[in-house]
Amino acid sequence: MDLNRMIQTIKKHPDYPKMGMIASHLGVVRETSLDGRKVTGIEIGTDRNVIDNIVREIKEMTGIIEVLVEVSEGTLTVGDDIMAVAIGGDTREHVFPALASVVDRIKKEGGRKKEIFFKGG
Repeated sequence: MDLNRMIQTIKKHPDYPKMGMIASHLGVVRETSLDGRKVTGIEIGTDRNVIDNIVREIKEMTGIIEVLVEVSEGTLTVGDDIMAVAIGGDTREHVFPALASVVDRIKKEGGRKKEIFFKGG
């Protein structure tokens, strides 16, 4: 995943002059689960059709011009990139909520995650 490349792609969008903001998200595998147990990694699966539908819906939000999403699949280890999102739009009042929405929805609707714990963890 290359957020810089994604941002450069947004800057080439024909409506780039209408953008006042590009926001991004990069999710990475952390070494502890939410309950504090140590993990060695995670297994990720995605439903690309669901993700594509979410992206289409987010692009319909007021002020949003472009939405790019990349999601890793398979077994990932601590420090690996999980999901990158870049959104271009007119103002932060529109872009920040759209970014939060796309990340939350992909995690809830478009993907499956299974943590892999250290033995005895």
